[in-house]
Amino acid sequence: MAATFAYPVRVYYQDTDTGGVVYHGSYFNFMERARYEWLRDLGFTVDNMLQSHKMIFLIRSLSIEYFKPAHLDDLLDITVGVMEIGRSRITLQQQILREQKVLAEATVHAVCVGAETLRPISVPAALRQQIAESKNQHE
Repeated sequence: MAATFAYPVRVYYQDTDTGGVVYHGSYFNFMERARYEWLRDLGFTVDNMLQSHKMIFLIRSLSIEYFKPAHLDDLLDITVGVMEIGRSRITLQQQILREQKVLAEATVHAVCVGAETLRPISVPAALRQQIAESKNQHE
């Protein structure tokens, strides 16, 4: 896996069920926020991708495994790592950790599409370059 980006998330009441355990769907929201911040860290905001590159990412598939529950008020780290980049897709591995212990792990397949056509297009060269530079900095 390439260099890993980590985004801290605090578990709030709205993320949990009545027992104070994080609701399974909340993990998807945590991972989405981490992917958004990962792109921002690389210099690509969603608005910038839309305006400058006329593209967006759509999630083609997401596979998740839950190992241990997170609870109300936990401080979690949500990671994003690039596993593979194809012409129009990026495969990411994401983990949700509490104190460096993996609570959940997901594989995410995102497809780069034209903003107007929603058809696959090439991942922008500038984004590929930023991902490669990020990987080199962390090796």
